[in-house]
Amino acid sequence: MGAGFAVDLLNRLAPRRGVAVRAGLAYGPGPRHRLDAYVPARAAVSAPVLVFFYGGGWEEGERGMYRFVAAAMAARGILTLVPDYRLYPEVRFPAFMEDAAAAVAWAGSFVATQGGDPGRLFLMGHSAGAQIATLLALDPRYLRAAGMARGSIAGVIGLAGPYDFLPLRSPTLKAIFGPERAWPASQPITYVTASAPPMLLAAGTADRVVDPANTQRLAARLRAAGAAAEVRLYRGLGHRALLGGFASLLAPLLPVRRAALRFIVGCGRAA
Repeated sequence: MGAGFAVDLLNRLAPRRGVAVRAGLAYGPGPRHRLDAYVPARAAVSAPVLVFFYGGGWEEGERGMYRFVAAAMAARGILTLVPDYRLYPEVRFPAFMEDAAAAVAWAGSFVATQGGDPGRLFLMGHSAGAQIATLLALDPRYLRAAGMARGSIAGVIGLAGPYDFLPLRSPTLKAIFGPERAWPASQPITYVTASAPPMLLAAGTADRVVDPANTQRLAARLRAAGAAAEVRLYRGLGHRALLGGFASLLAPLLPVRRAALRFIVGCGRAA
């Protein structure tokens, strides 16, 4: 059984009752500028909002693969959006960052019509998507260019993310991120300040795709700057298994979804 079969199974078992899906909403002009919104059927007026960016090495991915993540969160009262974004080789950095910022800015106005609270807007990403989510929150240029004010993000959840991954050795990564002088701009850790939003950073200790030390280094830099960073390292979990913990089938065994929900609720109380 391959990874595709496993994802299909998790999606088939994703919650449907109590979740309204608005699929294929356009946040921009291109075919990759589409997102799916998972709206709690009984959303409170102030429902938290989560924008989830999937991984795939900045080369692959499709929003429909992550129904199991978004539906599980929506079934628990979190209005969740999953955008597509342009990928290499169609584009290179920072084009996918600009797409991500456009999706988040669009979400801010959309969710207000769906029972969501734009003031409780969270970002979450897995793998390359975690790089996108954290860089959006830490480098203010992208959201500012999309018309959002600094401080618009209530919190960030990074899952198995590359946050401090220089030097680049892969020819593909060098092509994606451009000349060496530009590499630091792609690193979330470069932009840490005391004004960073609270972050929950999770990784599996058995991850062989993204070194879990990325998580520890970013958390240490955030704390040194005076920002809030919670770290969860899950012993024995690999790169994909960490995200699998959001599926209803696996959540009782893998506590990552529970940690994410507690983080979102906790940030809301702190506000």
